[in-house]
Amino acid sequence: MKPMYLPEIENKPSPGGPYAGAVRAMQQGGVNVPQIMHLFAFKPGTTDHLSSFTQAVMRGPSPLPPGFRELIAAFTSRLNDCLF
Repeated sequence: MKPMYLPEIENKPSPGGPYAGAVRAMQQGGVNVPQIMHLFAFKPGTTDHLSSFTQAVMRGPSPLPPGFRELIAAFTSRLNDCLF
């Protein structure tokens, strides 16, 4: 995975934030950390709205089942050369 454009964000997660532990576990396990996770770990309070929005879109009421929405998201990510 390409390095992040803002390495100071990647290297300074909020200590004790809800995402910092997940990022650390992925790094220790040798897993590529999705770039958005670094943003969530850096400023967890400011990403709450994004997280709520994503959950509403992906899991909220819809004529499309959640699995199909995940498939659309994965396809879109692939078109954008983004690992999903």
